[in-house]
Amino acid sequence: MAPLYLLVAARCLAMFMTLPLFSTRSVSTVVKVALAGYVAFIVLPTAYGGGYEGLDSIYDVSTLQYVLLLAGEGLIGIITGFYISILFAAFSSAGQFFSFQMGLSAAEAYDALSQVENPLMGQFLNLMAMWLFLGSQGFQQVFLHGMIESIQSMNAMSLVVADSRTAFLQLLLGGLTGLFFDAMMIALPLTGTFFVVAVAMGLLSRAAPQMNLLSEGIPLTMLLGFLLLFLALPSMCDLFVRFFDATFVDIQRLVAEVRDAI
Repeated sequence: MAPLYLLVAARCLAMFMTLPLFSTRSVSTVVKVALAGYVAFIVLPTAYGGGYEGLDSIYDVSTLQYVLLLAGEGLIGIITGFYISILFAAFSSAGQFFSFQMGLSAAEAYDALSQVENPLMGQFLNLMAMWLFLGSQGFQQVFLHGMIESIQSMNAMSLVVADSRTAFLQLLLGGLTGLFFDAMMIALPLTGTFFVVAVAMGLLSRAAPQMNLLSEGIPLTMLLGFLLLFLALPSMCDLFVRFFDATFVDIQRLVAEVRDAI
């Protein structure tokens, strides 16, 4: 029982180390380890359907096979948490597009959520996405689909099976490519409007060279950007929630493909 519990706890701890909000420095390592141990204790009864019940070698923790299984469980947890972190990186990238168009690209500060230097608009969208993720019971969905169903359907040996390994690679590559597409979908209304504004300002500067558009254009662009963000915020919130739902659907599809492969 204890070796199987350690395998489940390794996956839980690796996922909590890479999940948004839990991976920040404000959450201490002791809390992450304690929460991973508590979650592993809850989901341990479901681990008997994951393929480990037929392996006698997992009950000998001193063998190399058990160490490799432990590393594989940690890798599965890292993949799950990293894929959800890619979703939040799309919001930060969209905020960087906003900041560049609004003239706020130089206003960068340390973002505690993404743990990188991020423009102010990127921090705003990242924080708003985290609120929506919490409000839409995102962590409950991660616990249900990313932990319980994955433990019931896959184990560390799934990483070496050809079909399931291909499913993991398609999930990660699809998430990385979809990151830029999602960021452009979020930023497209504002960037398209700012493009029209830039063209109009260029035409005005050619038609009336005596107008000082440089001193007036930057405040006007900022005010227009905040106004458009205020008007588009309800639609953006709905788009964020759809992105969350699509992410959980992709995780469920991965679990189903690995189950069929095994």
